[in-house]
Amino acid sequence: MSSTSLTLRHPSKVIQGTVQLTGSKSESNRALIIQALSRGKVNVENLSAAADTVIMNKALALAHTGRETEEIVTVDIGPAGTAMRFLTSYLNLIEGNFVLTGTERMQQRPIGILVDALKTLGADMSYEKADGFPPLKVKGGMIQNQRKVRIQGNVSSQYLSSLLLIAASLKNGLLLEIEGELTSRPYVTMTLNMLQEAGISHSWIDNSIVIEPQEFQPTTIYVEPDWSAASYWYAMVALSEKGEAMLPGLKAHSLQGDIAIVDIMSHFGVASSFQEDGLHIAKVNNGSDKVLFDFKECPDLAQTIVALAAAIRRDISITGVETLKIKETDRLAALKNEIEKFGATIIADGETYHINTKDAYVPKNVTFDTYEDHRMAMAFAPLALVFGEVTINEPVVVEKSYPDFWEHLQQKGFTVEQ
Repeated sequence: MSSTSLTLRHPSKVIQGTVQLTGSKSESNRALIIQALSRGKVNVENLSAAADTVIMNKALALAHTGRETEEIVTVDIGPAGTAMRFLTSYLNLIEGNFVLTGTERMQQRPIGILVDALKTLGADMSYEKADGFPPLKVKGGMIQNQRKVRIQGNVSSQYLSSLLLIAASLKNGLLLEIEGELTSRPYVTMTLNMLQEAGISHSWIDNSIVIEPQEFQPTTIYVEPDWSAASYWYAMVALSEKGEAMLPGLKAHSLQGDIAIVDIMSHFGVASSFQEDGLHIAKVNNGSDKVLFDFKECPDLAQTIVALAAAIRRDISITGVETLKIKETDRLAALKNEIEKFGATIIADGETYHINTKDAYVPKNVTFDTYEDHRMAMAFAPLALVFGEVTINEPVVVEKSYPDFWEHLQQKGFTVEQ
């Protein structure tokens, strides 16, 4: 997929059939760190095909060459945010000298809160350029001098998960105190549940999580398909004239916070039914008149819902999206720019954002920019079901989390032209 743009149409407006989603990127990247720390005791099945997971796998292999050389090993994770955060902690545990870096955008994404927490524990780290941002210099083989660390809960749950993943491998374990409100709680719960699958126990009382030093146990972690990817198929079913899809492997009891899409999309007329072989979704009605949607525990779903609501000219309000400003792009600004192309807009009111569609219209053709952000491409592509045609710039961004996305669209009746 080398084209700088793709143009999408959907002649039949009908969505039907089975879509085999790749493994969850969130689960896969946690599983890879757990596997590395377990020294081979933990196997991983159904690993994601996403570029972020491929990058994480290669970075872990490269990091281990640091044990065999006196030279500085540069670990470049490109645009992979999860890899940046998880490796920021992990590299401290292995022998070697490292520079951890990424794309220009990655070097603008803050990491200082996590670095400060690791330094409190005894990490030997410094910044190569701007304070608080990658690239990071890491001297591995950390000697722990403290076990208690305090960290803000409302900035990025990945900072917490990064620390929790290495906790059992620390000489003195970890007492993690979460300051203030915790956003994206399901992602922290996912981390702890996956550690538990690998034999690592914890206690979580009030705002304190404790993990004692302990050994990983032999096990196989099976990575569930990606609920974030499922959200785009929910949007397509909602926007279709007639729609249903089977998504194999998705479970009613998921570790992933983005299972919240099941409830959210019931308000947009999509019913969900869990069956033995996976999840069946179908367009049933127009949903509810619910207005306020809180994405605090599932921020990655916000773009899907904003694009959908704007396209069907439904005014909604969203909250719990402050973390979107420090993602691959400032996602709130990007969403505002793109929905304004067909007359909708976003109006900020403190930490609540109102999607206003009174001037929205159905364009014959519209071109959406993606801002180096995979979720922008996948949130706006389904709009080809209601607009004449939709052009997506820089479509290659989907490789970050869902490399088969365009191919899957073609299989389900979209025409996809370069």
